[in-house]
Amino acid sequence: MDTNNRLEEVNVKPTTSIEYIKNYSITSLGGFPIIKEETHSEVNEYMQEETIYDIDDFSIINGTNKDNIFNTINKSTTALINSENLEYYVPEQMSEDNKEDDVNISTLLITDKHGFICNEEEIPKGSELTKSLSAEIVLRRERKWLEMIDHWNDYMAGKFDIIKRRCRKGIPDSLRGRAWKHLCGAYFHMHIGKNKNVFDIVSQQPADPKYVEEIKKDLDRQFPEHELFSRQTPYGIREDGYCQAQAPIAAVLLMYMPLKEAFYCFVQICHKYLPGYFTHDMEQIKIDGEVMKHIMKAKCPKIYFHMKKNLVEPSMYLIQWFMCIFCRTLPWPSVLRIWDMFFCEGIKVLFKVALVIISETFGNKKTFEECPDQGSILIKLKELSKELLSEDILVKKVLDINLDEYDLERAHYRIVKNWKLRSDIYT
Repeated sequence: MDTNNRLEEVNVKPTTSIEYIKNYSITSLGGFPIIKEETHSEVNEYMQEETIYDIDDFSIINGTNKDNIFNTINKSTTALINSENLEYYVPEQMSEDNKEDDVNISTLLITDKHGFICNEEEIPKGSELTKSLSAEIVLRRERKWLEMIDHWNDYMAGKFDIIKRRCRKGIPDSLRGRAWKHLCGAYFHMHIGKNKNVFDIVSQQPADPKYVEEIKKDLDRQFPEHELFSRQTPYGIREDGYCQAQAPIAAVLLMYMPLKEAFYCFVQICHKYLPGYFTHDMEQIKIDGEVMKHIMKAKCPKIYFHMKKNLVEPSMYLIQWFMCIFCRTLPWPSVLRIWDMFFCEGIKVLFKVALVIISETFGNKKTFEECPDQGSILIKLKELSKELLSEDILVKKVLDINLDEYDLERAHYRIVKNWKLRSDIYT
């Protein structure tokens, strides 16, 4: 990850939240890197051929990356979708008797509305504090989203505030996959851009066996309590495979869209929203950990100094929160609401959620006394309040947080500049 790109782009003032995603979280090579440079006339030709586009992709399409796309989409990504490697993913062949038993077991399973398996007596995780919307409200929201998706250009160009407001209210579950695909720019790359054939090409490439082995080890760890991935049902999709650090993200996407769409959304998340997070040195998440410290010092100084005194670094809790986009931390209804806002507004949402969790968890003197050292602080961050984590309460508090793009840009600029100075001193 080249920090110079991030450093240069900080000075670009965003005009919309989507542009902020590009300026703050995206390198000039972000999203799908292109095979060759294109002119604005070629972009306009795309827009004339297709009426729907997603994000403003001009900087991506006119980027400076002249490398072949497959240098970036490496063999670990190929392993996600390569049909030639199915023997690595498919479990041992079951006998006919075992198959019948498996089907019988699956018919007895009870799942919540999101597909998570639960006992009859068990309340689905987080749902006890979540208010169910009436069918009338759900239907009305679905109609609004369908109309918005049908006129996506118009809304992106002049009605983005409506998109943002509706994402904050929560995308209807039946349309969540379609909405995410448009919000993150995957639709553009699937149907309009030069990379629309990438999935088919990559799926025919052989995968590196070492990545396949890593994927194999990680398969059963991804939401085994969900019917899509559970071994208790015959319907689990275990053949597609995952990358270890990115597995939870891939799993969530596969719950809401077909494999090809999930692939394009997955690449957008890794290259556009969270660039540098999944590299060997995880450089960008280290920088964002420093940004988090800066924000805490400004927004909740008592908590900041308490953690500093006890040597609690953001990397001790932030890596799982941010790299998994909170899907390993929050109840499922809250996860979906956070993802809805994340796809629309970018990484700012993750910082706001983290700030809410920290400030609400350590917001009183009693908690300070209960957590006098590093170990107790980290345990407290894992045993979060159920009430705080419910979607309605959490989202309201996230929206109440006063944290804008400028705060993040300023903190990020300062930190990257200091890192660069230190690097120059020691090189």
